[in-house]
Amino acid sequence: MDFVIAVDGPAASGKGTVASGLAQIYCLPYLDTGALYRAVGVAVVAAGGLPSDPEAALRAARALKLADIDPEAIRTGAAGEAASQVGAHPQVRAALLDLQRGFAGQSGGAVLDGRDIGTVIAPGAPAKLFVTAAPEVRAERRWKQLKEQGEDIPFEAVLDDIRRRDERDSGRAAAPLVRADDAVLLDTSTMSISAAADAARRIVEAARARWLTNRPDGESNRA
Repeated sequence: MDFVIAVDGPAASGKGTVASGLAQIYCLPYLDTGALYRAVGVAVVAAGGLPSDPEAALRAARALKLADIDPEAIRTGAAGEAASQVGAHPQVRAALLDLQRGFAGQSGGAVLDGRDIGTVIAPGAPAKLFVTAAPEVRAERRWKQLKEQGEDIPFEAVLDDIRRRDERDSGRAAAPLVRADDAVLLDTSTMSISAAADAARRIVEAARARWLTNRPDGESNRA
């Protein structure tokens, strides 16, 4: 496997900011896998279906193409809730598995963030991070983000949604949100964006050094 960085964590933990920053530092392609589930959820609703309906969600997942994802449409609070619902369907996760593994397996490596990257999508990734933060901190981040997007929603409602999604994501039978045994924990509760980015870089640098050292003879000087 080439140098893959797996970044997992719950909603609004900062994993997307961390992962995209790492992709820039190491000049690697980046995939926000949560965007796939958000896009599936949005597609189901747009077609008049319910994200809780496994058949409707599966049809949307099978039809999904990366090029068709609207980054604006999938960043609403409703899209996040729909993503959590469709992501609980095992058949939806199976339908999107090859797409994610294909991205992770491309030559040179990649950075992916989600909830099951280090455990299911790329369990052999040389660098794994589990990014988290207290529910109240994550809810405040998401609340501010939604306000900036023009959504008027009480903070308490956002916090309740965060807690529901945590319970659903961690309790589902298919690829639950869990920290991989070899993933380094990064709690961003009290960190600024720059501090979290620096901590993540140091974690990945240590993992990259181990990866280069342990590569077969003749490959240690690559990348």
